[in-house]
Amino acid sequence: SAISITGAYGVRYIRNITDIDDKIIRRAEETGESVAHLTRRMIDRFHEDQAALGVLRPDDEPRATEYVPAMITLIGKLVERGFAYPASNGDVYYRVERFPAYGALSGRRLDELRAGSRVEVGEAKRDPLDFTLWKAAKPGEPAWESPWGPGRPGWHIECSAMATTLLEIPIDI
Repeated sequence: SAISITGAYGVRYIRNITDIDDKIIRRAEETGESVAHLTRRMIDRFHEDQAALGVLRPDDEPRATEYVPAMITLIGKLVERGFAYPASNGDVYYRVERFPAYGALSGRRLDELRAGSRVEVGEAKRDPLDFTLWKAAKPGEPAWESPWGPGRPGWHIECSAMATTLLEIPIDI
């Protein structure tokens, strides 16, 4: 059965493509392909599968690598406002403690999340719940220049940067 997306509300259907992350880099190394070739091949296969299933094509299908400048800008704003910090290892982390409502969707407080955390505090992290917004470059990996040195975006910042670039704020889901 089909779902109608017409009616009183205008719907803009956006489906992002993550085309750079640790798993993609690792898989490209395993197959001997470039990251770009691997992602192109996987995206083509994904589109074929979606078409075979009759899935509606999105209005926009941004790729993470097309929005790295927007991600750098957004990370910069988070650093300026004290919601993120550059670490000694070249990474930039989001400061979870600065967002009091963190965990509200899951119904858990920060102290409960920390108690159940399996993430160990790295030398560069201030809190085990802090997560990477920017990863410092490693030899042989794709990298972009940034105010924090060469590197690439962490997975957590991708959708935020693409959504705030492509959609009107506030976003209604």
